[in-house]
Amino acid sequence: MIGRSANGRACRAPRRRVRAVLRTARLHGASRWCLASRSGGADDIPGQVEGRGAGLARVLERNIASILARRRVDERRAALQDRLAERIGRFAGSMTFVYLHLVIVALWIAANVGLLPGAPRFDADFVKLATAASVEAIFLSTFVLVMQNRMAAVADRRADLDLQISLLGEHEVTRLIRLVAAIAERMGIEESRSAELEELGRDVRPEAVLDRIERAEGDEPREGAPPPT
Repeated sequence: MIGRSANGRACRAPRRRVRAVLRTARLHGASRWCLASRSGGADDIPGQVEGRGAGLARVLERNIASILARRRVDERRAALQDRLAERIGRFAGSMTFVYLHLVIVALWIAANVGLLPGAPRFDADFVKLATAASVEAIFLSTFVLVMQNRMAAVADRRADLDLQISLLGEHEVTRLIRLVAAIAERMGIEESRSAELEELGRDVRPEAVLDRIERAEGDEPREGAPPPT
C-alpha cells in the first residue's frame, strides 16, 4: 500500500504541473506567457543561486556592448555632412547655445543704444540684428530637420528589430503551447481539450493582424460624421 500511494503521488505531481502550465497559458494568453518566460521566471526571486544571476548579468552586458558597438558603427558609416548637421543640431539644442545668444544680443543692443561708452552704433534701427536672426533660424531649422530624419531612420530600424523579436517570441510560445498541450493530452488532462487553448496554439499571421486593424480603423465613425442609421 505504501508503494502504491507513493507511485500515485509521483504520477499526480507532473500532472498538477502540466495543469498549472495550461491554466497559465489559458488565463494570461500567449503574450503574457512569453513575457513571463523571457523575464527570467524564478531567477528574479531573491535568494536564488548566485550563478543564475551572474549568467543573467553576462547576457545583459553582452547585449549592451552589442548595442553600443552597433551604434558606433552606424556613426562611423554616416556621411560627413550628416555628422556635421547632427553636431550643430545638438549644440543648438543646448543651454550653452542659449547663453551665448543672450550675451551676443545683449552686447549688440547695449552698443547700439549707447550703453557702452566708446562703442560705435553700427545698427541703430536693429535691421541687421533681425536679418542675422532670420538667416540663422533658416539654417538651424534645416540642421534640426536633418537630425530628425536620421533619428527617424534609426527609430524605424529599431521598430523592425522589435517586430522581428516579437514575432520570434510569438512563434516560440506557440510551439511551447502545442508541446505542453500534446503532453497534457497524452496524460489525459481535461484542460488539453480546451477550445481557447487550441486557439492559442495557432500561428499568428502578421499580415492578417494588420488587415484586421485597417478594417477596424476604417469602420470607426469619423469625428463630426452623423451616426449610421
